[in-house]
Amino acid sequence: MTHPFLDLAPMTAGHFAAIEDRVARLLDTRQDVVIMQGEALLPLEAAIRGTAGPDTVALNIVTGPYGQTFGNWLRDCGATVHDLAVPFHTAVTAAQVRDAFAAHPEIGFVSLVHAEAATGNTNPVAGIGDVAREHGALFYLDAVASVGAEPVLPDAWGVDLCVIGAQKAMGGPAGVSAVSVSERAWARMAANPGAPRRSYLSLLDWKERWTDAGRTALPHAPAQVEMVALEACLARIEEAGAGAVRARHAAAAAATRAGALALGGGLEPYVRDAREAAPVATTLRTPAGTDASALVARALAADPALPLAAGGGALAGEMIRVNHYGPHAVRASVEACLTALGSALAQTGAACDPAGARRAAGTAWDEAAGAGLSHA
Repeated sequence: MTHPFLDLAPMTAGHFAAIEDRVARLLDTRQDVVIMQGEALLPLEAAIRGTAGPDTVALNIVTGPYGQTFGNWLRDCGATVHDLAVPFHTAVTAAQVRDAFAAHPEIGFVSLVHAEAATGNTNPVAGIGDVAREHGALFYLDAVASVGAEPVLPDAWGVDLCVIGAQKAMGGPAGVSAVSVSERAWARMAANPGAPRRSYLSLLDWKERWTDAGRTALPHAPAQVEMVALEACLARIEEAGAGAVRARHAAAAAATRAGALALGGGLEPYVRDAREAAPVATTLRTPAGTDASALVARALAADPALPLAAGGGALAGEMIRVNHYGPHAVRASVEACLTALGSALAQTGAACDPAGARRAAGTAWDEAAGAGLSHA
């Protein structure tokens, strides 16, 4: 008895390398791309531990929980860390980053999350990259949530370490991830005595045993099922067109935001400025006195498959996330979420207009999709 997931032919080095090349094309990068055999936290941590040490002075930009995690890793490496934290309902600006360099001109490393799916904001990477480049700082970017939902361009933006995962807007597997690495970043790792070696966290091991060796012999057995799933996900994006996939996510975000405002019941966008809202997920603030976790539980009671979640940690009581990414970046999913939230709010006695929400969402979807496709 055979099984399509259990009886795959062994993955060759050439096949693995071809998938890396497809990731590079998606990112429009000429940098080395390393696919790592684990969820995106693996390359996110590996890139920091490979490049940071006691001589590192880092600007860690915090616009959500992942920025806080990166600061902790940097401090673990002995780095001097200057946190630039902004309220989670907004985005950082290039001017704020420039001011941070003016206050601490010794900064040589910048860490940033492109889109914080947990808080719903997205940051202006291109402008921040310009500032980092002007000061010669190494630029590290978490693009796990943004890739697929908005452009991610490491070369054009001067990003030295760009980490992606496929499990959100790309609609792919969570068990493999990738990082693009610039020559500057490789040189920093090679000169860092604290960079992991002979370790699952070692990017240098991958460089020496795989990339520099001509990608002819895999250093260990690949996560084959996840690699095949990643390849399928990349093929699907290529077939649809990356611009069309991004347009669909932008339409889902615009529709969710407009529909939530029209729904009533006290819901309002958590990220106040639509220009700072991430297309991968929309966060909503619940009305005073309404617990977000309880509201989401009521909304999911009728359809547990809806992409709704309460905020994490301290935000669990006041934030709802509509995770309209990947297969859920479709109009029907957005409308179903709005309907379920309207029903849940009505159970609390709030006055809601689900029909009006769906009309507003539909209009916003059509406008955003048309604009996005015309620029794809």
